[in-house]
Amino acid sequence: MSRHILSRRGLLNLYRTAAALAVLFVGQSLLQAEVKVTTHTYKQVGDLKIKADVHTSGERAMRPVLVWIHGGALIMGNREGIDQRLKQACLDRGHAVVSIDYRLAPETQLPQIIEDIEDAFRWVREKGPELFGANPNAIAVSGGSAGGYLTLVTGYRVKPRPQVLVAFWGYGDLVGPWYSEPSPHLRHHEKKLTREQAFQQVSGPVISDARDRKGDGGGFYQYCRQQGLWPKAVSGWDPKTEPEKFAPFMPVKNVTSEYPPTLMIHGETDTDVPHEQSVMMAAELKRNKVEHRLISVPGGEHGLPGIDRTIIDENYRQAIEFIEGHLKR
Repeated sequence: MSRHILSRRGLLNLYRTAAALAVLFVGQSLLQAEVKVTTHTYKQVGDLKIKADVHTSGERAMRPVLVWIHGGALIMGNREGIDQRLKQACLDRGHAVVSIDYRLAPETQLPQIIEDIEDAFRWVREKGPELFGANPNAIAVSGGSAGGYLTLVTGYRVKPRPQVLVAFWGYGDLVGPWYSEPSPHLRHHEKKLTREQAFQQVSGPVISDARDRKGDGGGFYQYCRQQGLWPKAVSGWDPKTEPEKFAPFMPVKNVTSEYPPTLMIHGETDTDVPHEQSVMMAAELKRNKVEHRLISVPGGEHGLPGIDRTIIDENYRQAIEFIEGHLKR
């Protein structure tokens, strides 16, 4: 008799466990279903629609916003090149994540690219509250490589200024030898094109998504680095004879005491964007008494490939903590 009772109790427990697992599974599915992506045109230039993807989860008014700016040397990339880990961390905290396109070089030159960045933030502030519940007074900015550069640009070109910046292996200088002289690094010599071949790759119409370019933007970038032509290619100015023209577009030249709190992460052996670039920015931030932090990763190449996972985890923890700390003030 007792064994029969235990069997029924066991069966009841089994049903309860199954029910609980079903509820958990459904709950997780519903939670995942709440994550949505909407695509908006934040600006139109002629026939070109320049777009932003807005990632949200659940319903919330006055969401803090993370604006993500993709990298690619201002030549390559698109809004889908977003840091998934940072995105998920922000969504988990109820933020909106806005990943933007911008017109790409060399079909579009540097001043117009920066105009797109400024216009994107204007759109977030003006249209974001109605479209996706954005809090226009709680905006963080992040990006990697050229996106890190553009992140640093927002610290003085975007008005009102964002609340906090996180730049992954970015740069504040455009005219130094690293960009204006031929690169010795193997990573920049994987493709060999003649000048004519290189410029044929980027001879089409204006674009804001590299997938719409018929030519090979990566090959063009390689040519620029091999020849030390990148600054002139993206701006039209010669960095050796016209360095003053670059100054308004160089974060390292435009840090003031009003610059936003900034965290930078950079590998110490980066052969695409030298670690020195973040060191220079940190020095300017310190000189102007701006709250900042530089996380230097020993042995880290561009993008930190092969670095121990625990180090990467800690870097992200600090980045997210830095963002959260300044968005909640």
